[in-house]
Amino acid sequence: MSIMQIVALAVVAVVLIVVIRQERPELALQISMVAGIIILVFAVWKLVGIIKVLERMALRAQLNMVFLSALLKIIGIAYIAEFGTQVCRDAGENALAFKVELAGKVMILILAVPIISTIVDTVERLLP
Repeated sequence: MSIMQIVALAVVAVVLIVVIRQERPELALQISMVAGIIILVFAVWKLVGIIKVLERMALRAQLNMVFLSALLKIIGIAYIAEFGTQVCRDAGENALAFKVELAGKVMILILAVPIISTIVDTVERLLP
């Protein structure tokens, strides 16, 4: 699926949503969610190739794979939280969207603590 197909899917979904929303708002929300999930699945499928390239680069550079794994998890959490936030906002649930966003930020912070700790330890060893 190319970007043109993704945009076409989104445009068709938006037209359907606009037409259906007046008569059946619950169906419009479902169409929006299905279209969003299809696009998300495609994007995740494309990310697999990028992850493989990053893993090869990390191995060549002899980087600790734990850090790459944490970084990829952080990126994944950011994308998933953003997707969830937008779905909540589309449904008119701004308060819930804020909570999803906050939870995503907390999860990212939890994953970042070991990386920050390692950086601080490295700086301490470098200072006289």
